[in-house]
Amino acid sequence: MSEPATEQQHEVTITVNGVPRTATAPARRLLSDFLRHDLGLTGTHVGCEHGVCGACTVLVDGEPMRSCLMFAVSAQAHEVTTVEGIGHDPEHLSPVQQAFAECHGLQCGFCTPGFVTTITAYLEENPDPTEAEAREAISGNLCRCTGYQNIVKAVGRAAEIRRGLVELAPPVPGYPGGGPR
Repeated sequence: MSEPATEQQHEVTITVNGVPRTATAPARRLLSDFLRHDLGLTGTHVGCEHGVCGACTVLVDGEPMRSCLMFAVSAQAHEVTTVEGIGHDPEHLSPVQQAFAECHGLQCGFCTPGFVTTITAYLEENPDPTEAEAREAISGNLCRCTGYQNIVKAVGRAAEIRRGLVELAPPVPGYPGGGPR
């Protein structure tokens, strides 16, 4: 009986959140698994593993990408932004994170990283969405807890914050990012 073949390992270097990161992985390692297991960036959540739920969404060169549908080796020479790279300072949340906190756009939080990355990219493209456009923008991300009402509100609120139309509240102890004004 022969020995089972071991999968060839490849050195994979990806710029993640502005920092070149290198790890060894098989050619078939999914980007989601590479980020979580090989680089220790567990903010990218894995839900369905079929590209349906959106929990694993990251930005590849600024565009939303389901990391469970992309091989890590395919991400070489690309800039990958995970939720850890968006508003990573608790004292200075990104507009989307601030809006999620203010509008109560999360409950269990499992889907939140995918929403944050998706909405961040969307608002770059459309900085003043209507409610219908906001609903369309998040339609590819699934949430089992919220009913989407507060997530849609958070898209609008994040757009306002980005445009500087509202004053941000100062941080409140025990409430990340402060409260609404």
